[in-house]
Amino acid sequence: MPVANTENLNIVALDHMPSPEEIKARVPLTEKAAEAVLAGRRALNNILDRKDNRIFVVVGPCSIHDPVAGVDYARRLKALADEVSETMLLVMRVYFEKPRTSTGWKGYINDPYMDDSFRIDEGMEKARRFLMDVNEIGLPAGTEALDPIAPQYYGDLISWTAIGARTSESQTHREMSSGLSTPVGFKNATDGDLEVAINAIVSASHPHSFLGINGKGQSAILRTRGNRYGHVVLRGGGGRPNYDTVSISLAEQALAKAKLPQNIVVDCSHANSWKKPDLQPLVMKDVIHQIREGNRSVVGLMIESFIEPGNQSIPADLSQLKYGCSVTDACVGWDDTADMIRKAHAVLSEALQRRSRAE
Repeated sequence: MPVANTENLNIVALDHMPSPEEIKARVPLTEKAAEAVLAGRRALNNILDRKDNRIFVVVGPCSIHDPVAGVDYARRLKALADEVSETMLLVMRVYFEKPRTSTGWKGYINDPYMDDSFRIDEGMEKARRFLMDVNEIGLPAGTEALDPIAPQYYGDLISWTAIGARTSESQTHREMSSGLSTPVGFKNATDGDLEVAINAIVSASHPHSFLGINGKGQSAILRTRGNRYGHVVLRGGGGRPNYDTVSISLAEQALAKAKLPQNIVVDCSHANSWKKPDLQPLVMKDVIHQIREGNRSVVGLMIESFIEPGNQSIPADLSQLKYGCSVTDACVGWDDTADMIRKAHAVLSEALQRRSRAE
């Protein structure tokens, strides 16, 4: 009597996925892109080590869905980055994966054609190609690490990584972060709990061994040395923001208690602005004011920004998509983004000199 089948009972297909080596062969790392990646990582490490007194700002669309508009945005951001380079390091937010509470578009890698065809094989190559374009423009790129296999495909093009509020508590993501080549920002939990992020930083700073894949796409045991550049990202939660002076002071105390560097990044979006893009400039203004008044722990900011303000639903007829407008969370438009950053630059010019002398 044959043995009953007990596996893959809910799997309808196992489609071929190109290996990381195959995707990299199609979109090979160029010397110019490699220089941008390494320069971005070096600058970020120096900021976190307090060897560079600038602030880094991870700024860009909530998610990438149109590479043409994305590159358009990157070119604008590069010009602005050069303009404010004495006070800020601008890192383009390049998010391909969107965690979902229930359902919704999962991002450019998962469904690049936004038609539920789920051509992940093509989405991964397109994502790598887009990152190459951003880095060749001369901008470092930051992203959220969601799928633990994805960094093998494009991690060589990333300068900064975020672990989201839903995954900071995940052992898988803490282990993965311990082996990433970038600094990693861990967000506080959606209920506002900071301990989750603190524990994640501690965990990721230690070596781990876990299952993954190698460049050929084969199963492998990944053994890491630990990542010492973990830091906290305050994004609000539990029905309240947490970028105010009291919240930041409490975060400083929690980091000190855990014997961690007091490096804090403030996300101007999400719960800190009640997901209302017009409040993001007020959050940034408040945090910059804290730096002007002597704060020494805030090293970075995050802004959700695109060419056009607001957001839009994905229409059945994709030709009806509004150019340069988010299809996920609402963003501030380009004009407001440039205004926010220029105003911060004017304030920081003097404030950072005082911070440097104090340190």
